[in-house]
Amino acid sequence: MASKLGRVPVKSPIPPPTYELERELAEGGATLIAGVDEVGRGAWAGPVVVCAAVTDGSPPPEGLTDSKRLSPKRRIAMADLVRPWVRDHAFGQATPEEIDEVGMTEALRRAAARALEGLTLRPDAVILDGKHDYLGRPWAVRTQVGADLTCVSVSAASVLAKVYRDTMMAGLDADFPGYGFATAAGYPSPVHRATLAEHGPTPHHRMSWSYLDDLPKWRHLRRRRSDPGGQLSLL
Repeated sequence: MASKLGRVPVKSPIPPPTYELERELAEGGATLIAGVDEVGRGAWAGPVVVCAAVTDGSPPPEGLTDSKRLSPKRRIAMADLVRPWVRDHAFGQATPEEIDEVGMTEALRRAAARALEGLTLRPDAVILDGKHDYLGRPWAVRTQVGADLTCVSVSAASVLAKVYRDTMMAGLDADFPGYGFATAAGYPSPVHRATLAEHGPTPHHRMSWSYLDDLPKWRHLRRRRSDPGGQLSLL
């Protein structure tokens, strides 16, 4: 909306991520710090993927930011710059079957632990994006809301995780056309919803999720965890 003077206010540019949080942890005694971010938490199909990234403190590639703020083309280009720049990185994932069996919190914990265990050296401090520590002991975790936007190592993990999972999901598109896996990566786009309603879920769908309740032809396939131990039943 224009101001009284007829000028349209200009939004301030988003500051680039910094090493402020990494420096704070280093001052507290941490020597190897990993930034961790996840992608796929809200998707209806595909795994949840976590990336752990360790940087060497050097200036990051210009334009590095939260992956959600980059176009697909720019995100891929940024990942190509980030991979050789980071000191180390690794991915972990939890399958749709695991998500159905144990729930998202435990699935995230498993995926994050697998990513961290895949690093060349074990980090002694972990920065998680968000306010909830889904990783827990024995990892020394620092949570930070918006870390994917403000913290260099988490921004790097954000970009790498998103490109890794998007590429994985696009690879399913030829075998399962019509679900929009190449464009929406398993998230509930209009195309995905329409194909689900007509043809039902694929082997890559999360079968315990409530979206199935809204599909009259397929709701009988929904699986529910019947006890805290994670056993599933078909309803």
